Amino acid sequence: MARVPLLQLNEISLTFGGDPVFDGLSLVAQPGDRVALVGRNGSGKSTLMKVMGGLIEPDRGEVIAGPGVSVGYMEQDPDLSGYATLGDFASAGLDASEMYKVERAGEGLKFDPARPVETASGGERRRAALARLMADAPDLMLLDEPTNHLDIEAIAWLESELKATRKGFIIISHDRAFLRELTRATLWIDRGSVRRQEKGFEAFEAWRDETWDEEDTQRHKLNRKIKAEARWAVEGISARRKRNQGRVRALQELRSERASQINRQGAAAMALDAGPKSGRKVMEATGITKAYGDKVILKPFDLTVQRGDRIALVGPNGVGKTTLLNMLIGREEPDTGTIKLGTNLELALFDQARDQLDPDMSLWDSLTGDPEMRVSGKADQIMVRGHPKHVVGYLKEFLFDEGQARAPVRSLSGGEKARLLLAKIMARTSNVLVLDEPTNDLDVETLDLLQDLLSQYDGTVLLVSHDRDFLDRVAVTTIAMEGDGKATVYAGGWSDYIAQRQQDDFSQSVVKTKGSAPKVRDEKTVKSGLSFTEKHRLETLPAEMERLSAEIAKLEDLMSDPELFTREPVKFQKATDALIQRNEKLQEAEEEWLMLEEKASE
Repeated sequence: MARVPLLQLNEISLTFGGDPVFDGLSLVAQPGDRVALVGRNGSGKSTLMKVMGGLIEPDRGEVIAGPGVSVGYMEQDPDLSGYATLGDFASAGLDASEMYKVERAGEGLKFDPARPVETASGGERRRAALARLMADAPDLMLLDEPTNHLDIEAIAWLESELKATRKGFIIISHDRAFLRELTRATLWIDRGSVRRQEKGFEAFEAWRDETWDEEDTQRHKLNRKIKAEARWAVEGISARRKRNQGRVRALQELRSERASQINRQGAAAMALDAGPKSGRKVMEATGITKAYGDKVILKPFDLTVQRGDRIALVGPNGVGKTTLLNMLIGREEPDTGTIKLGTNLELALFDQARDQLDPDMSLWDSLTGDPEMRVSGKADQIMVRGHPKHVVGYLKEFLFDEGQARAPVRSLSGGEKARLLLAKIMARTSNVLVLDEPTNDLDVETLDLLQDLLSQYDGTVLLVSHDRDFLDRVAVTTIAMEGDGKATVYAGGWSDYIAQRQQDDFSQSVVKTKGSAPKVRDEKTVKSGLSFTEKHRLETLPAEMERLSAEIAKLEDLMSDPELFTREPVKFQKATDALIQRNEKLQEAEEEWLMLEEKASE
């Protein structure tokens, strides 16, 4: 029996005062779909989602939801007017008995439902919008950059929730690891058309490159055919004018076909100039601490940064990563300890709040009004890495068209704002790059280019990010800030940090287990080095771990029912408690087995 689609778009066309965003677009969302929606910044991803969510009416075509199907859209900039607190907004439309769903999402996403809307940050507002969608659990969830402003712990919680749900969802995200983990199909917006592949984001880049290679081959063949036909037209048409009018018309059609082909948007022409070299030692922190009242941000911490280092700061939101970053570059003083900055430093800062951009200024004025970029006596030129350049030409290098030059910054998408800020930073030379959440909203192609630039950059990079894939590609050292003022330095990127931390945790548990193990008296010790009781325990532990794993699987299957929350809340809570208990027992059993195996091998 054929499945009834959740949502169907038939021959959608939409224009915003210029070239059409979409023309004759059709697509179908099926029950259980787990889809990545990808495309370049400005290609229309958010616009398409708003059409699907009913927030934008198409000029032509129809949007049809299945019978009884609910569709929910998480906006990047939610309107919370009319609500007193974030919790009021997140629980809108829910019964009072369902408020626990918002509280649960609040814990996972780390926002306070009691926070007044008027004092909430943009990130808190977005998390409230995400909590509202997760609590409402519509049949089709439309998630527009849901990981922006989430720390890695909250991203992991969201991944777990989306893995467990039976609802369909479509995700726009720059976070490769997040998309790889969750998606089983990909929608690709490219020059106004939408292609679909029944494979997750893992296969997207290979599919994209193959499609573009085929396109280039076909364009090359078409150009050769036009060239051959044009030569024939010049050399032979006069002798066979009447008999070959059809061939002339065919040539005109070939030329029309080539003219109708829309060239792919190229990559931004980004470049980094490290300028003069800094001293070999860029900065040295000795015994630095920081606290705000009773909240300890940093306990005594030492760090030496050498020229060319790529250092990432990771940890939950609010733990103090930006504070440590500001102390290291001299923008904030530590409570105790010293920070010595090296010689000949030229810093360039990318701040996560985009405070360097005035939303009411035009893109033109954002660049020409910058004192460091201004060219004396030239109102239409800016200084780019020591050379004057026309402001519109420079904007085009970062994929802005001429019509956007006089538009206000507030009209830009999140990705376009990030590109504009990168344009300001890259116009000047620097030998220390400070990047605080640079990946938010950037498309995959721009992220690839930024990663390549950073790998070739001769200067030093200090980076704060929650993008695990980006951290793995860029960082060679990771500073983990996990709360209580503790900061630990690890070699490598995110995956290296996780592997080392797990090894440290295991080593500590083995030491603890060995130290607390009761002494066994009057027992024969077998040749393996284990006592009789330990040998018996080693033999029985695998069966115990298998039993616990099976129980965990059953509990997870039970809790995957999305209606269990509302239908049987007591049962759901008992299952949650049992799952936590069995996971703890399984972890203890695994650690004991590893410890005994290690002892046996010795």
